[in-house]
Amino acid sequence: MKKKIYISVLSIGILISVGFTTVKTDFFEIAKQIEIFTTLFKEVNMNYVDEINTAELMNTAITAMLNDLDPYTQFYNEQDVQDARIQQSANFSSIGAGIRLQNEKVVLTQISKDGPADEAGLQIGDVLQKVEGIALSGNLEEAENLLKGSPGSKLKIEFLRKEKLQKTELTRINEKENAVPFYDLLADQTGYIVLSQFTRTASKEVENAVKELKSQGAKQILLDLRNNPGGLLGEAVNVTNIFVPKDVQITFTKSAIEKYNANYVTQNRPVDTEIPLAVLINERSASASEIVSGSIQDLDRGVIIGNRSFGKGLVQRPKNLSYGTSAKITISRYYTPSGRCIQALQYQDGKAIRNTEDAYNEFTTKNGRKVFDGGGIMPDISIEDAKVEGITQALLQKFLIFDFATQYFYDNEIEKIEDFQLSDRDFKKFVTFTEEKGFEFENETEKHFQKMLAAAEDEALKTVLNKEIEALQEGLADAKKDALVQQKEQIMKLLSREIVQRYFYEEGVFNYDIQQGEEIKTAQEILTNQSNYNAILQP
Repeated sequence: MKKKIYISVLSIGILISVGFTTVKTDFFEIAKQIEIFTTLFKEVNMNYVDEINTAELMNTAITAMLNDLDPYTQFYNEQDVQDARIQQSANFSSIGAGIRLQNEKVVLTQISKDGPADEAGLQIGDVLQKVEGIALSGNLEEAENLLKGSPGSKLKIEFLRKEKLQKTELTRINEKENAVPFYDLLADQTGYIVLSQFTRTASKEVENAVKELKSQGAKQILLDLRNNPGGLLGEAVNVTNIFVPKDVQITFTKSAIEKYNANYVTQNRPVDTEIPLAVLINERSASASEIVSGSIQDLDRGVIIGNRSFGKGLVQRPKNLSYGTSAKITISRYYTPSGRCIQALQYQDGKAIRNTEDAYNEFTTKNGRKVFDGGGIMPDISIEDAKVEGITQALLQKFLIFDFATQYFYDNEIEKIEDFQLSDRDFKKFVTFTEEKGFEFENETEKHFQKMLAAAEDEALKTVLNKEIEALQEGLADAKKDALVQQKEQIMKLLSREIVQRYFYEEGVFNYDIQQGEEIKTAQEILTNQSNYNAILQP
């Protein structure tokens, strides 16, 4: 049996090596490496002291090989492919809730208003324990699969709230997920549209929202792409097409293989090519969001506001492999109309290397404005206070803002969003909360300080500099205590958004942002001042 496995693997290796000759010139090196691998595989398979699972061993080898490339190039074994087919063909429904893994626990992070989870009494912050009597093991994919099912089917859930075990039952429904979850006409006649993802209906939903807002009297449009992870490339082109004419280049791709090079232009009649337009982006706006914001910027069609986007400009293509397996392979990179590469990270030997500012290249927009590559889209107007980094990012990663908001929800009643505002006393409670949770944060200065200490010890200077080192350590400790206070305004905004969502759902967060968000206020000021708006779009 083992000899048969060896022959099969060797045959596949020879076929693969022959196939490579059509696109690669180093045939001998490829054939050599495949032969070395198959010989090793045979020897391990035939001589290893314990019984081995050949499929798992091969899967490990393939995964390790792809780890040296970018994280988007992936292999799918037969089971992965079968699971994907089942999910695509089955009529799965929704419970109207979002989950994530938090400290090895499955936690509810979002509840849809009047959805099954909402009607069953579930709340953000609830920790799922059992689904249909099956205990959750801290595996997010397992939990997601257990929550799925056919529309109309019942689902029993056990969960923890305030450390007390509770039970509920809900009925799954077919819930349509809107690409545009919110749009509204603001008081200054700004049409505000939130586009959360680029699904198959994204451009149609944005188009309908633009037309509806214009009919209500909108004089300018604000398109919010913050936290939008992307989606379908065609929909990114079509969304841009709403505001730019037909036959205009929106993006193009470059590949090592000529046939994968592509140029994407608008195909439809636009809705409005003249209405003042602003686009909001942040560090979590990626892929299709960057194609829209990058093309709008390069064409000088609107003003980009916020923070530099994520920088995901790699294009993947699925490839069917032998024996029911498949792969998703990065084949090219996206570029904006001016020629800027969107991709922020370069991958070498499995390590992500970010472009440094001195390596950025200069390009020009349609009007002749200077723009730069280096990854992601740099906004025309940066909102530094909205950038989440340092200690604030650490608080989010450790779920302390999320957990404090949950505790606040348990302890307080809020009837109207207009009545809600966090106080200085609430902030002090939050600081105490972080201390009780043992929050630790190492900033960049501390990292460099630790390296300096190690160097001083190696050079026998630590004893000589002992007093100076102690003074530095005390200063760093004091600075860390002050760091929370220094970021108070941003932390309060993040806390407020989390708290508002628990009382007033996603719609409440959008309304709160309209009232309090600096990015939206800045956009409104620019859009309603025609001379200022025009000046930004000129060299």
